[in-house]
Amino acid sequence: MGSPKPALTEDEMVERIRGTLVGGIRGDELRDDAGLVAVPGGGSVVVSVDSVVEGVHFDLALCSPADVGWKALMGALSDLAAMGAAPLGALVALCVPFESESALAVAVMEGVAEAAEVAGCPIVGGDISAADQLVVVITVMGTTGEAGDEPVPRSGAQPGDVVLVSGPCGRSAAGLRVLRAGAGAGASRDLISADLAAAYRRPVARLAAGMQMRRAGGNAMIDVSDGLALDLHRLADASGVGFALTTVPIAEGATFDEAVGGGEDYELVMTVAEADLGQLMDGFAAAGLPAPMRIGVITADVSQRQLDGADLGRHGWQHQIG
Repeated sequence: MGSPKPALTEDEMVERIRGTLVGGIRGDELRDDAGLVAVPGGGSVVVSVDSVVEGVHFDLALCSPADVGWKALMGALSDLAAMGAAPLGALVALCVPFESESALAVAVMEGVAEAAEVAGCPIVGGDISAADQLVVVITVMGTTGEAGDEPVPRSGAQPGDVVLVSGPCGRSAAGLRVLRAGAGAGASRDLISADLAAAYRRPVARLAAGMQMRRAGGNAMIDVSDGLALDLHRLADASGVGFALTTVPIAEGATFDEAVGGGEDYELVMTVAEADLGQLMDGFAAAGLPAPMRIGVITADVSQRQLDGADLGRHGWQHQIG
């Protein structure tokens, strides 16, 4: 008997899919967090789609159906934030288990509605279907404003750029850890930090920070959805560069490993020319936004992917697809 066929990682599967998209489909652009669709007559729309699946992205023992709806929309909106786009609207496809009560679907959509109000993103349509498990698929549309005002790609980092992150990382992963501890037999609910639990259950897309980064002329950007290290590797891959980090900002209550490889923080990793850094910081301050944290520099050596002089692996979450 032959050995089992190895599973592909999410990134490997995306590369394989890119190779099949020929002709009129712009497969070479399937690297950014969202796609750019030109509108006849001028302008463009930034579009992204994301899904959350029960048993893969969430556990209803640790979060409510409304939390699931919230997380689904905010995760999709983070793809717009990562390109500096403002939301225009969202479409929601809801797949509900066959034997579930209608209250489940309503509760999920209540969470979607709460997130939509906070983010300023109207729900403009959708679909509902029965399925084996709860699945929420959300398509978001956004804009960067006037024609010619282009979104920030992940492929624009230049050697010498400063690497910034919009906030400390690891909060969501730490929240999942303490929620699991609190759900265990005999564990005390006092172990659960309200802040960490909220970070896992109700993450927030950094839309304002993304738009400010675009206005400041940032070169590259990506959101921390699968882990700071993994997503920074993806930015470096797309840009054909390396990086040398000097620090990793760790959220209070999180561990180093959670900060480096924990997903669903939705902080933004940004790169900007050193000469433009002061203007960028002034813009964030004027907008009333927290100042991004400097964590390193972009290098010309594509093989250099380091933290404090040591190699930094692709730590983070990737789906395994057989």
